[in-house]
Amino acid sequence: MSDKITAQVGDKQITIETGKLAKQADGAVTIQLGETIVIVAAVAATKAKPGQDFFPLTVDYREKAAAAGKFPGGYFKREGRPTEKEILTCRLTDRPIRPLFPKGWYNEVQVQTVVLSADGENDPDILSIIGASASLMVSDIPWAGPLGAVRVGRIGGEFVANPTHSEMAESDLDLVYVGNEHDIVMYEGAAKEISEADFNAALVFGQACCVPLIAAQKELAAKAGKKKREITLNIVPDEILAEAKKQAGDRFVPALLTPGKLARETACKAIQDEVGADLTTKFGAEKVNDFVIKDAFYYIQKEAVRSLILDHGKRLDGRDFDTVRPISSEVGLLPRAHGSAIFARGETQAVTLATLGTGDDTQEFDSYTGGGNEKKFILHYNFPNFSVGETGRITGPGRREIGHGALAERSIEPVIPTNNYPYTIRVTSEIMESNGSTSMASVCGGTLALLDAGVPLIRPVAGISVGICTEYGADHTISRYKLLTDIIGWEDAYCDMDCKIAGTEKGITGFQLDLKLKGIPHALMAETIEKARVARLHILAEMAKTISAPRKELSQYAPRIEIVKINPEKIGALIGPGGKNIKRLVEETGCEIDIEDDGTVNIFSVSAEGMQMAKDTILGMSAEAEIGKIYRGKVVTVKEFGAFVEFLPGKDGLVHISELANFRVKKTEDIVKIGDDITVKCLGVDEKGRVRLSRRAAMEDRDKELQAAGVPASASAPQQ
Repeated sequence: MSDKITAQVGDKQITIETGKLAKQADGAVTIQLGETIVIVAAVAATKAKPGQDFFPLTVDYREKAAAAGKFPGGYFKREGRPTEKEILTCRLTDRPIRPLFPKGWYNEVQVQTVVLSADGENDPDILSIIGASASLMVSDIPWAGPLGAVRVGRIGGEFVANPTHSEMAESDLDLVYVGNEHDIVMYEGAAKEISEADFNAALVFGQACCVPLIAAQKELAAKAGKKKREITLNIVPDEILAEAKKQAGDRFVPALLTPGKLARETACKAIQDEVGADLTTKFGAEKVNDFVIKDAFYYIQKEAVRSLILDHGKRLDGRDFDTVRPISSEVGLLPRAHGSAIFARGETQAVTLATLGTGDDTQEFDSYTGGGNEKKFILHYNFPNFSVGETGRITGPGRREIGHGALAERSIEPVIPTNNYPYTIRVTSEIMESNGSTSMASVCGGTLALLDAGVPLIRPVAGISVGICTEYGADHTISRYKLLTDIIGWEDAYCDMDCKIAGTEKGITGFQLDLKLKGIPHALMAETIEKARVARLHILAEMAKTISAPRKELSQYAPRIEIVKINPEKIGALIGPGGKNIKRLVEETGCEIDIEDDGTVNIFSVSAEGMQMAKDTILGMSAEAEIGKIYRGKVVTVKEFGAFVEFLPGKDGLVHISELANFRVKKTEDIVKIGDDITVKCLGVDEKGRVRLSRRAAMEDRDKELQAAGVPASASAPQQ
């Protein structure tokens, strides 16, 4: 017997059902919006693995081709590794639910989403978040939910809940909002330079949309939810933690205030190793192992960092709470890149490269759930181990790299020129050093590299991360807090928020909120957004000292482009049978040529000579024969009755034997041979498009011109 609840969100209904599918999971629900349906199932291990010292939560989201009535691309006709969209939805689902599991509980938990039906208009990513919350609510897994989730768009100045893909095409905002009953839990998305005031209004609208979803989940849990299981938390024994604090004593604060990330880590690690050895001696190896020492010092460091901030008004690197670390930047450092930059903010450093490509370089991908299947702007982010002074497994990009790259990409994408801008653009961000918000450094560095490449951005973009350190009162609300502009790594690790906001001087373009709290009030978030605005304007001013506008000249290694228009009816002739004509043209000129359905032809070349040759040929191949016009052509065929001459690229006309000269010609070969270049005049075009040419008429016209100039001429003289 299944239970079903419906929630009204804006003008759309979302249906949540449990008890019908996946009944052996600890909790499972189906979520439906329109004809898009997903199933989300949650399972937790009955005990932690031996030696487990962290909470192993795995969130997986998969789209199935069959859900959209399609076959997967590729040879095997089966879904393979997760796509970028699937990875990003995994992260989108993971981030809001993770902080709500009990601290110190190390049982493995898996939350899996499978798209069962995709209508191509309603995106399943929002349903995955709602389903994760609902499946955990009806399960016996301990979790402090529920959560509501909504996508907020803005069309014609009005906010819209869960807009379809068609509606999103008209929206200047794409906000994924997650909230509890009262507060913000997570948000992510992009906008077309939305103002801070409008962004705050969008967050308030998103919160209102979450309320009916939370009420529906509570009702469903009351009907069909399981009793929560008893759990055991892994907590450092009080006597060991007290002894660790006693032995670390007053030495820990000076170590935390050591200048420089690596020096600070080394100083703290030395105290940890010394005290850890003493704890092992005093309590025995059975009670004190590496995991206990690690957890004990995590608590000690966290407590010390937060006390420095809240009680003493100090940050680890000596800054006040509103100061951005020193910024330096440079452009044009890599000679073969089309655009390049270094951007450094404190101990965070990114090298960025911009590459301009042709239409053939557009990123194409399978899209089962709608929302487009190609991208002309791509940003890739790479985070090597050496950027944090560590060794580790070297692999391809993981979920973190994909997520950070996507955040930087959507932050810059709103200022990329769109009106007939012919280039495909790729930015790569190579992180050289990391100590806080490399994704925002990638936004700043990516912008500088694009300006260096000559890309006419609407406006430069910068980004910054703002953190928070909080203390809760007896009523379980925030009683004290400090906002931290431009957080460093340990402030991210030991404090409560990483709020990244990117934008131009005019407004916000990209945003992402990660919380370790159960929620944050809207008034406090409005204060955070204002801190980010002030910091962003400062960073933009610093970037402008290096480069403030696009370079007027492209790199000599970037492809040049010429755009020509031809009659769409001539596209077939330009391409030729089996692509013969266009392939030959590409080989001869070294150009890349993109032909659009409306007759627009984009010619890309690094060679001026090749560009001109391709342009002339294309215009010639698409040109129509003009009666009375003189052409220079090549003899391609010789017949008894005359010669066929290619007078325009790919276009032949007949010079009848009677039109070869102003006297009687016995044999065509007496006048012309295959390969000869001759001057001809167009006499006419019949109803079938066959062109009549005349060498005789062309020479007579030439003779008249010479005679007018006082130069003797003879139409019977051979002309080669």
